[in-house]
Amino acid sequence: MEILNYIPDEFVKFFLVLIFSLLIGLEQRRHHINEKDDLLFGTDRTFTFIGLLAYVLFIADPVNYIPFLIGFVLIGVLLGIQYFHKIGQNGKYGLTSTILALLTYCIPIMVFTQPVWLMLSFIVALLTITELKSDFISLSKKASEEEFITLAKFIAFAGIILPLLPEENISSQVPISPYHLWLAIVVVSGISYASYLLKKFVFPDSGIFLTGVLGGIYSSTATTVILARQEKKGLAGSATVSAIMIANGMMYLRILILAFIFNTPIAVQLSIPFIAMFVVSYLLSRFFSGRNAVNLSETTPEADQASGKNPLEFRTAAIFGILFVVFAVVTDFVLKKYGSAGVTQLAFVVGVTDIDPFLLNLLQQKAGIGQTTIAIAILNATNSNNLLKMIYAISLGSKNIRRNLILNFSILIAAGLFMSLIFYLL
Repeated sequence: MEILNYIPDEFVKFFLVLIFSLLIGLEQRRHHINEKDDLLFGTDRTFTFIGLLAYVLFIADPVNYIPFLIGFVLIGVLLGIQYFHKIGQNGKYGLTSTILALLTYCIPIMVFTQPVWLMLSFIVALLTITELKSDFISLSKKASEEEFITLAKFIAFAGIILPLLPEENISSQVPISPYHLWLAIVVVSGISYASYLLKKFVFPDSGIFLTGVLGGIYSSTATTVILARQEKKGLAGSATVSAIMIANGMMYLRILILAFIFNTPIAVQLSIPFIAMFVVSYLLSRFFSGRNAVNLSETTPEADQASGKNPLEFRTAAIFGILFVVFAVVTDFVLKKYGSAGVTQLAFVVGVTDIDPFLLNLLQQKAGIGQTTIAIAILNATNSNNLLKMIYAISLGSKNIRRNLILNFSILIAAGLFMSLIFYLL
């Protein structure tokens, strides 16, 4: 690459402006390939000339940009004239090509003043967004008015409310700050929101196996309950076992991601056991997938609730926040009265509830609980939570799958207890 040292910097910038302007022009040629040329402002050559004109006017005064700005105004006037002419000719009101021409004019100032990564991102954004028109139309048809309200909620949660909250503990009796409480809500809601968007917009017609994957990211307990209920109605058959096991496998990956976000040392400790538990869940799932492959393409509309429910409801956030505070108080009390052993035993009890608030409270502990104790408590909570889900599944599902459910969950729980035992012995 030493040859680049011998190429003048001015030539490199000229070449970049030429290539990028030509690429946008070629994209416009392809995009309007079936339209009459007399109704277009221009395509490949015109856009290239716009970029080169902007380049010449920019280097004429790279300090005050006066020629460059005058050229921008003149190009804008010409584009305005062409736009009204197009409206008179065929009644089309689209402004995409007009705006794209003005953005092409801005390429030289990006090349001269911005870092390479930002300049390339700018070009990639122009080319990609222009070609995604049909995808955007399809996406808009799928989205309801509630989707944008949901997005606004998440932006408000993460970008407005969170930075304003204090980081001091609520009180000596409640060893958690409003900031860390809300941060936990934002992170958990964000992961669930990602699952919600994938299910609704990327995989709207997913089969039962993929429903298990996406539902496991959202809530493995809710997914287990809903899939078991649907199986009893005869909609999925024994393939439900496969979906339930992969949903529980996704729980381990979900918790591991949360651990890396809130407490990297704990996440490192949990990486091997949790990846091993995911592998066990996956193998159990694929075993039943292979035996019942014909069933895995079936969809269960009501089971879509497992990953299709809006995760940013106020009630959901309120319940999570209340549980988070309760578990913070209980954990602090148990730690002071019974020590680390009490916390690991408490985890077994907490596992029969929503474990996310408890786990995130442990992961945000500043002092008082050792890392190994936290890791053991998280493993214990997941083990008892698996026991709860087994009870849900065998009580809500049909008799046909109870034996398989008991066998699979027993293997999963035994593997989890073995992982906990290893931590106890270390």
